[in-house]
Amino acid sequence: MPPSDPESCRTQPAGVHESPEKQRTLIFGCGYVGRRVARLAQARGDQVWATTRDPRKAEAIDEAGWRPVIADWNRPPTLRGLPPVDRLLVAVSHDSASGVGRYESQVLGLQRLLDAIAPATRVVYISTTGVYHQRDGRWVDETSPTRPTRPGGQAHLMAEERVRRWAVHRRATTLRLGGIYGPGRVPRIADVRDGRVLASPGGGYLNLIHVADAAAAVMAAWQAMDADVPEPSRVRSHRLFAVADDRPVVRRDFYQYIADRLAAPTPRFADGQSKMSVRSDSNKRVWNRRMKRCLLPRLAFPTYRQGLDDVLNRDRRGGSHRGANP
Repeated sequence: MPPSDPESCRTQPAGVHESPEKQRTLIFGCGYVGRRVARLAQARGDQVWATTRDPRKAEAIDEAGWRPVIADWNRPPTLRGLPPVDRLLVAVSHDSASGVGRYESQVLGLQRLLDAIAPATRVVYISTTGVYHQRDGRWVDETSPTRPTRPGGQAHLMAEERVRRWAVHRRATTLRLGGIYGPGRVPRIADVRDGRVLASPGGGYLNLIHVADAAAAVMAAWQAMDADVPEPSRVRSHRLFAVADDRPVVRRDFYQYIADRLAAPTPRFADGQSKMSVRSDSNKRVWNRRMKRCLLPRLAFPTYRQGLDDVLNRDRRGGSHRGANP
């Protein structure tokens, strides 16, 4: 049975009373999810800034209608020019080519950013369900133990603690996202289409979230914080949500569905072989009840089937896809 969740919502579910007031929004890490959130914030009339470490990419940000900010949290002087904003999304992936280690970047870099922003900023931090260590298919939620063994999960868990500490008498939300997929990003679709062996076992559960629903969860988290007036007696104003769709799926079924849609061969898996991805040892089912109750009562893509149909219908020829490897 899925775990119980004793916490009740302090606010109404998202989408009930969206504030009409325009917000100043900063997207720190304008990648796959960050760009989606930037477009949603822009659509509601917010003033949007987006960061990049590369000055050559500033023009593309400007052309999208957002204000570019050259910032790198591993270079503290660049944080001095951050604009004063109401909302901050932190969605930074570790760049192994940067030469900066995970702890130095993902934990200490995050701390530098938190130290540089105004206390009134409402922060959404993107974490990962990779913080869960469970390998036996059990259900997990926000109350489950987290003892990650991989460096990425360990760094995110330490970063979550930095956000919790910062959120004393402030407002912040951590979203532990499942495997993100969507247009242009379906894991291993090229391997399925071409009949190559997949570097993962056929068993084990995937916990997924379509990028559109991931971005909607960010917007809903900000909305909930806007509606949540901190009580003087409350020690912390930090909330945590596991963000995944309604139906964890066994890997074999996920890739078989892709193969069926593409009229591709039955997928083959590297069960027990040395070339399996190290990420494939995870096996748990994420229970999204708190997210559904407090943020998103209804997902646009409640299961992988609707999500894959959306993606594959956009490009019936398979197209060019990239992404993580569940």
